[in-house]
Amino acid sequence: MTAVIDAVPVPGPLLEARSVDRAHGRTPALRAASLSVAAGEILAIMGPSGSGKSTLLHCLAGILTPDTGEVWFDGRRLDLLNDARRSELRRTAFGFVFQFGQLVPELTVADNVALPLLLGGTRRKQAYRRAGEALLRLKLDDLGERRTGELSGGQAQRVAIARALVTRPKVIFADEPTGALDSLSGEQVMELLVGLAREEGVTVIVVTHDARVAACADREVVVRDGKVTDPYASEAVR
Repeated sequence: MTAVIDAVPVPGPLLEARSVDRAHGRTPALRAASLSVAAGEILAIMGPSGSGKSTLLHCLAGILTPDTGEVWFDGRRLDLLNDARRSELRRTAFGFVFQFGQLVPELTVADNVALPLLLGGTRRKQAYRRAGEALLRLKLDDLGERRTGELSGGQAQRVAIARALVTRPKVIFADEPTGALDSLSGEQVMELLVGLAREEGVTVIVVTHDARVAACADREVVVRDGKVTDPYASEAVR
């Protein structure tokens, strides 16, 4: 399959927001938000509820587009891509782990992990082989035929991590990945996510309000009232 963005790697951040504004109706969510993330970096985005941190994550992932400002990924303007190309990018270069996993309850564990590959056009046999490898790596291979409703919260988040990694993404976006877990399960999930990301050289951007989660990151930024406090934000103009 042809990659969505055929950019030649360039020096500088892998992912960058530049003076991004975004409102929900008449309510401002982001105000001139700027942020840069290096390849292989694990970044925590912190802030109170309603501060705009999830909106920032969604803009970086191409789920939302800015009202003004720019989002760059791998040397190209992400926010200028049409819906179809941004959707394709989310299936190929991005992985996602959400607070409640967002697994499909009607499907088995193996089905859920294989789903991004199947949606991206991978042949069924190859998709399930790679899903099985991902589950084995996370020590979930004995759960492949279970429905997701039969899993504990920690198991479900580990399945979500397997699903996020199965496409071999460049970036994993994690939105409160431990928010629905007890402290021990949360620590185990974060250790697993961070460890696997470092092994693969994957960039991780995690939104959290938990200082223990943020402590797993290489760096943290804070979002308050839609503004980002980040000493490394780029001022460069291309």
